[in-house]
Amino acid sequence: MDESIERYILDHIDDEGDYLRALYRDTHVKLLRPRMASGHLQGRMLKMFVRMIRPRQIIEIGTYSGYSALCLAEGLEEGGMVHTFEINDEQEDFTRPWLEGSPYADRIRFHIGDALELVPRLDLHCDMAFMDGNKRNYIDYYEMLLPRLPSGGYILADNTLWDGHVLEQAQPSDRQTICIQAFNDLIAVDNRVEKVILPLRDGLTIIRKK
Repeated sequence: MDESIERYILDHIDDEGDYLRALYRDTHVKLLRPRMASGHLQGRMLKMFVRMIRPRQIIEIGTYSGYSALCLAEGLEEGGMVHTFEINDEQEDFTRPWLEGSPYADRIRFHIGDALELVPRLDLHCDMAFMDGNKRNYIDYYEMLLPRLPSGGYILADNTLWDGHVLEQAQPSDRQTICIQAFNDLIAVDNRVEKVILPLRDGLTIIRKK
């Protein structure tokens, strides 16, 4: 997106607030891949989706800095819960204090470990899910989550345009691109769901279970 257009958009939407702004700044100072954080525009959109869908339970795969989990939790009604999963245990020391120190700490359960193992073990179900974990596992995440959603439930999958690499012939060693392409191809023909891809940041696929 053109920087001037992005700046215009950010100037004309809800502010992210001081806490998220500080988290985003700290992410850029202390973490190796700060671009992975959702940021102002996507964060406000995630909150808006929660307001619209009104889920009681949300599963997030890929916590990273916690920015997106906080935005999801911000949109929840009283009694709602975000279960967020981060497979990288080295991320915990940075992320947990930001989640537990937030105004929405009572709406977030932070799990360290592989969501593919933990979600079934905890027998979690949800009304909405946000997939932003290992791109190699997107199909596995999807097939795990879909039976745990009610009819009318939503899955949001991030990074589905993958910097435009989905248009390229991926090298055999480029498993992330190959797996994102395979995921997109699967969703396109899956009659169990309705779907649309938004060209926001790196691509966001909105999937509704029929």
